[in-house]
Amino acid sequence: MDRLKKKIVEEGKVLSPSVIKVDAFLNHQIDPVLMKEIGEEFASRFKELGITKVLTLESSGIAPAQMTALSLGVPAIFARKKKSLTMKDHLYTSKVHSFTKQETNEISISKDFMTEDDHVLILDDFLANGQAAKGLIDLIEQSGASIAGVAIVIEKGFQDGGRLLRRQGIKVESLATLSSLEDSTITFETQEVSS
Repeated sequence: MDRLKKKIVEEGKVLSPSVIKVDAFLNHQIDPVLMKEIGEEFASRFKELGITKVLTLESSGIAPAQMTALSLGVPAIFARKKKSLTMKDHLYTSKVHSFTKQETNEISISKDFMTEDDHVLILDDFLANGQAAKGLIDLIEQSGASIAGVAIVIEKGFQDGGRLLRRQGIKVESLATLSSLEDSTITFETQEVSS
């Protein structure tokens, strides 16, 4: 997606050779027009797979997951990082380590919202080491549902997450794949742009 890549170059901030900040449009302030386009793009890439639910992790994946679910005409579910008073029992749970935040969270979803009849698309804002996807896959497996694939807004191609998922035979679609952030330069899989 050229518009997404342009946003990454113009508004993304390289913080280190492994971290890029895109909170101006993706995971703090949200560009709704871009999110709508992202949702439509993912829907077009996965529409033939019979998806019944889109699953993400709070909070950064919610906006693109919602737009994708809207385009597919299915519900979106987000795994919670903290349990509320109304969400204590009857849960699928897993542990996820965040590369960016350097912390591990127990994530959970209600058993009411995902069953063995579901064919689930996982969606997240970033794919680095694949820990979030691994935790979401675990929730799907606990429910007996099947995995349609993994949709990623920005993949860090220089980290192992994408390769590990693809080796498992999982369909992974990334809209922008970074091959490097070295020297504060954003390098995409096919082209290089300086920040």
